[in-house]
Amino acid sequence: MAVKIDLVTEEEKARWPKEVIVLLPDPFVDARGAIQPLVDEDMKSCVLISSKKGTVRANHYHKTDWHYCYVLEGRIEYYHRPTGSNAPPEKVMVKTGQMFFTPPMVDHSMVFPEDTVFITWGRNSRLQEVYEADVVRIDPIEPS
Repeated sequence: MAVKIDLVTEEEKARWPKEVIVLLPDPFVDARGAIQPLVDEDMKSCVLISSKKGTVRANHYHKTDWHYCYVLEGRIEYYHRPTGSNAPPEKVMVKTGQMFFTPPMVDHSMVFPEDTVFITWGRNSRLQEVYEADVVRIDPIEPS
C-alpha cells in the first residue's frame, strides 16, 4: 500500500513563520495562572523528544513535512540551510522557552550541548512508514 502525503500548497506556505525562531504571542494570564499559545495549525503529529548532552539529531530534510519545536528544558544548536545548497549552514541557538520552525526542503541538524527535552509538532503523521516516505537523510551539516 502506497503512503499518501498531501502536497504543500501556496496558501499553506503563506502561513509559515518567516524566521527560524517563532515569536510567541503574549500568554493569557489571570488569577489561575497562564495559558501560552504555541501552535495553531492543522497538523498530524506531536512528539516529546529527549536528547542527551553531546548527541546529534536530524541531518536530513523533509519533502513536505514541517515542524515546530518548543524547548521545554535545555538548549539546541540548530543548523539549517536550503536543501541543495553547499553554503555553510546557519547556526541558531534555541533556549528553554523558545520555539523554532523548520519548513520542507531545508537541511537541518540539531546538536545538544546539554540534556534537552522538546516537543515537536508536525504537518505529517509520525507513523514510521509516512515519516520514511518523506524524509531524506543527508551528510552531517553541523561542525564536527
